[in-house]
Amino acid sequence: MIAVVDYKAGNLRSVQRALEKIEVESVVTHDPETILAADHVIFPGVGAAGTAMKSLLESGIGEVLKKCIDAGKPVLGICLGTQIIMDHSEEDGGVDCLGIIKGNTIRFQFDDPNVTVPEMGWNQVNFSKEHPIFKGIESGTNFYFVHSYYPSPASEESALTETEYAGLTFTSALTAGNLVATQFHPEKSGRHGLKLLKNFADWDGRL
Repeated sequence: MIAVVDYKAGNLRSVQRALEKIEVESVVTHDPETILAADHVIFPGVGAAGTAMKSLLESGIGEVLKKCIDAGKPVLGICLGTQIIMDHSEEDGGVDCLGIIKGNTIRFQFDDPNVTVPEMGWNQVNFSKEHPIFKGIESGTNFYFVHSYYPSPASEESALTETEYAGLTFTSALTAGNLVATQFHPEKSGRHGLKLLKNFADWDGRL
């Protein structure tokens, strides 16, 4: 069973529908006991870091997520769920986040006024290292992005993939033991995204 964490950050049903397509059982939940009892955890999200962190702190789900990671349970962050596992986000005037991976979440800044922010659409994901969730997926495969901010890890060891947008190369997926987090949306990325989700469901959290 995969627990899809509900912390009032949206995008939950699209993740659950993608899991249904690959015949993986899941439950959307904000209940700590259900999350802790699940075999795998997906931590998705769209929206703003400030609102999301307020919800996580008030509900205690942030600490539950840390307990799942400490227990060795496979955890997948998606989009906002990736940004707020960092120490700090520039969004909403600056927000302290969960601090699970060292580094910050940075806003796109371009001198060219013709560059669109947010980035919205398909873009290549290039692997910095091999990982079980990318089994059967080639480096350079396109995944779907919608974001104005991106994670900037303090250590290159945390960087799993890179993507280039308007001349800027940024970290588009992170890894730390049994935790993987993607800035792109696998649930919106067609067959390759479904393959990634199936790989995650089959992963035991070990490298």
